[in-house]
Amino acid sequence: MNNYTIVRQEHLNHYGFLFGGAMLKWVDEFAWLVASRDFPGCPLVTVGMDRISFRQPVANGSILRFHILPEKQGATSIRYVVDVYADEPGGREEKEVFSTTVTFVHVDAQGHKQPLPRSGPLRSLDDSA
Repeated sequence: MNNYTIVRQEHLNHYGFLFGGAMLKWVDEFAWLVASRDFPGCPLVTVGMDRISFRQPVANGSILRFHILPEKQGATSIRYVVDVYADEPGGREEKEVFSTTVTFVHVDAQGHKQPLPRSGPLRSLDDSA
């Protein structure tokens, strides 16, 4: 699934490029939206981000595309790969600027882990194993 946003002045660091914290916020939010659509009715919380890689600075006015795909489903958790591409103002093509994986866990009202339904986005991959 793809999500998009635009980099504005308020997202910039003191060097005039996208602040890394803004990128991490968007990554967490957009990955959570995908996971919530993949597992409706399952409260999910972020438990980690791995392999965080800021590849290039991102200029003000860039359109960011967040490409988010499920990677691995466990008994209570799901991990998504997030690749982010920037289309700079006046640019003719996107470039990859960031990548990570985000893991969510299904919890109950008390914050205890709960099993994820096997009907999630990786069911066809799990069934072939």
